[in-house]
Amino acid sequence: MKKFNRSITYAVVFMMMFFIVNASWAQRDLMYYRPDNSLGLNVFETTKDTDYVFDGLQVKVGGDFALQFQGLSQENSLGNLVELGSNLNLPTANLNLDVQLEDGLRMHLRTYLSAKHHQEAWVKGGYLQMDKLDFVSDGFLEGIMQYTTIKVGMDEINYGDAHFRRTDNARAIFNPFVGNYIMDAFSTEAFAEVFVQNNGLLALVAISNGKLNQSVVVNDNTDNKLSFYGKLGYDDYVSEDFRLRLTGSWYINHGTSTGSYIYGGDRAGGRYYNVMQTLDGDGSDFEGRFNPRFSELTALQFNPFLKYKGLEFFGIYEVAMNGEDQGNGQFTQLAAELLYRFGEDERFYLGGRYNQVKGEQTEDAATLTIDRFNIGGGWFMTKNIVAKIEYVKQNYDGYPTESKYNGGEFSGLNIEAAISF
Repeated sequence: MKKFNRSITYAVVFMMMFFIVNASWAQRDLMYYRPDNSLGLNVFETTKDTDYVFDGLQVKVGGDFALQFQGLSQENSLGNLVELGSNLNLPTANLNLDVQLEDGLRMHLRTYLSAKHHQEAWVKGGYLQMDKLDFVSDGFLEGIMQYTTIKVGMDEINYGDAHFRRTDNARAIFNPFVGNYIMDAFSTEAFAEVFVQNNGLLALVAISNGKLNQSVVVNDNTDNKLSFYGKLGYDDYVSEDFRLRLTGSWYINHGTSTGSYIYGGDRAGGRYYNVMQTLDGDGSDFEGRFNPRFSELTALQFNPFLKYKGLEFFGIYEVAMNGEDQGNGQFTQLAAELLYRFGEDERFYLGGRYNQVKGEQTEDAATLTIDRFNIGGGWFMTKNIVAKIEYVKQNYDGYPTESKYNGGEFSGLNIEAAISF
C-alpha cells in the first residue's frame, strides 16, 4: 500500500510539473538534441546540424513510462530457484528536463521516478552540452566548434555504442527488445568529453573519475584512479539507402577502488524480474546481467552498424581484461542483432538477437559462459508509443556444482509497452 501511495504521489507531482511548465514555456524543439520518439531511432551522438534558431530560454519537460507482462520460467541443478509466475511487473517511470540555456548550450537532467532497484525517486544524472561557445564571446572558437561537441556532467558516459540502443529504466523506446546486453556497459560517472565529427569521421577523448558512488572519504582501501576512455569511428551514408557505422571504443582504469562500475553502474536494475533468485533469498535486482567486477580494468568494444532500407544490423565485439596483479582475468562479449523494419515510416519490425559472454575470472579459473537468445517484434503505434513482444532464453554454463548458476536457465515470453515524449 505504501509503494502504491508513493507511486500515486510521484504521478501527481509529475503531472503538476508538466502542466505548470507548459503554462510558462511552450514545448519547443531543442538544438543538437536526440528526439525522444521514433525519430531518435539509430541516432548515436548528436550531429552538428540543427534547424532551430535560438530565441531565448527553452524548456522541454519530458517523460518515459514502461510496463511489462512477464511470463518466464527458470531452473538450475540445485532446484533452489523461486518459482516465477506470469504477471505484470512494477511499472517504471522517468522525468526528463532539457533546457536550452543559450545558443548551442543545453542542459539535461533525468530522474528515475520509479525503478526496479529504487521505487523512490532517484536522480540518475545530468550534463551540460556545448556545441557553441558564443556565451564566452560571439563567434568564440567558431572554426573549432563547428565540428566539436563538449559535454561535462555526471551521467552515462559515451563508451561503446550499445548504450545508445539500451533501455534506460523506463526509456525503452530505442531498444527493440526488452532486455539489455548481458555485459551491460553503462555507468554514471563524473566526466568530461570532447567529441569531434567531420564528413563521417568521428573521434572522442574523455576522462571520468571512475566512480559511481561519489565520496571524498579516504580509507585504507582507497586507490582511486581516473578513467580514460574514447572512441574512433566512421558513420555516413555509402549510398542513398545504405548507412555504415563502425566504431572502436576503449575504457581504462587501473585503480583498485575505481573503474569496476562500468558493467554494474545501472541503478535501475536488470530488465528481467526475479530471475536466478533462490528460495533462501540469494539474488539481487541485477540478475540476468554479468559484471566481471575487474578493478584494474581495460575494456575494448567494437560496434558495426549497417542499415540498408529496412534491414538493420548491430553488433558487439567486446573484451574486458583485468590487471596482472588481479589475476589476468578476461571476458569476451559477442552480440549480433538483425532487424527488419517495414510498413509506413517503418512502424513495424521483426528480428532476433544473440548475445554471449565467455571467459575466466582469473587466468587459472574455470571458463564461464552465459548466452542469451531473443526473438520478437514491435509496433510503433505512434512516434511516442511502442508495443513489443519477445521470446527470451538464457543459459549458464561452467559454474561449480554448488553455485545456483550451475545448470541455470530461464526462458519465456515478455510483452512491453513504452511511452516516451
